[in-house]
Order: sequence, then C-alpha cells, then structure tokens
Amino acid sequence: MKQIIAMGGGGFSMEPENKRLDHYILQQCKADKPRICFVPTASGDADGYIDRFYKAFEAGNCVPSHLSLFSPPIDLKDFMNQQDIFYVGGGNTKNLLALWKEWGLDVLLKTAYEDGKLLAGLSAGSLCWFEEGVTDSFGPLTKLECLGFLSGSHCPHYDGEAERRPAYHGLIENGLKPGFAADDGAALHFIDGKLHKVVSSRENAKAYYVEKQGEEVTERELETLFLK
Repeated sequence: MKQIIAMGGGGFSMEPENKRLDHYILQQCKADKPRICFVPTASGDADGYIDRFYKAFEAGNCVPSHLSLFSPPIDLKDFMNQQDIFYVGGGNTKNLLALWKEWGLDVLLKTAYEDGKLLAGLSAGSLCWFEEGVTDSFGPLTKLECLGFLSGSHCPHYDGEAERRPAYHGLIENGLKPGFAADDGAALHFIDGKLHKVVSSRENAKAYYVEKQGEEVTERELETLFLK
C-alpha cells in the first residue's frame, strides 16, 4: 500500500499544542514503533526546526530521526531503508527539489513510496509530491513543477494566506492542472494515488477539489473528518 499524507499546514511546526495530525500520521503506519524521519531540506536544515521535531516526537511511540543533506549519512540508501515514515517540513519548495535531485533523494523517496513507506509533510512538504502546484519559492505565487508522485496540482495554506485562493484559481484558469487545495490544519490522505480521506486538526479546516469547467474555475468542498 502506497501512502502520502499532504497537509496544507499544521503539525508540530505550526500547531505545537495540537498533535492531531502528527498522531494521525503515526497511526497510519503498521509498525508497532514506527521510525519517523524528518526531512527539513526546504528550511535549509534549520537547527530550530529540527529541535522542534524531536521535542514533538521524542515522547511518542516512535523512533524519531532526521535527514540532513548538509551532513548526510555515509550510506544514504541504507539509512532510508531503515525508516518507516518520511515527514517533510516546510520552506522553499524550489530549493528542496533542486537539492533532492542533486543527491538522488527524489529517486530514493520514489522507491521508498513504492515499497510502502509512508510519505508526509506540510507546505513545501505537501506540494512536492504532486505534478505541479502553487509556490512563493521565488517571488509572487506562481506555478512550480514537482515530483509527480500524485497526479494533478496542489495548493497548501489555502485559507492561511489571502492571496492563495485567487492565485490558484488564476493559474488553473490559465492551464494549471486541476487539483487539491488544503487549508491550514487540513490533510489529504492518498492511498495508491487516490484520495482516501481528508482529516483536520481544526474544526473549520477544509480541503477542496479545484478545476476549470468551461470558462469558469470551480471548487468543490471535500468531506472532512475532524480528528478529536
């Protein structure tokens, strides 16, 4: 079973006192004590970000670690084979993709995904899994081509930044592939490339399917389960 959990925003870095989404991610892994690896590439492997990850997960029923491409393990492939979950942080998606491709991490993550390891993340760590989407990685919100593990496009932070919704609609109107938008606190759970469920850590957080129908861009609110 291939799984990706794409969060529009939320998790330990945005909601340190609200652990609903992080707990949900751990619960989707079959391992009794999953090995969860934080990948902070998009933030430039910021020390504070890594520290917050360990603080959030060290007390849980899991084994946390992190992968830095600035201080990589001697055997990257072997290190990745030992993990159950890869949790990708937010930051600059364009830089993340460039570094992953330079190190071959994009290929290793694709193999991990196909081998049944769970991929998750927020913001840049959500956008990266789709074919394309909306980013502010190099100026005003614009289109970015991504890894394509999931079909279509994606827009995180749909309610968190006022310009996100109109930018996504405008890009789809002008040829961006239809796809999924997620509010901060909403997570899209895909199994074998298909949307399985939408969950949220906030009662009002939603996700949407956005597409162009004729000359009009429409959005359809997706059923969302609030995690209690």
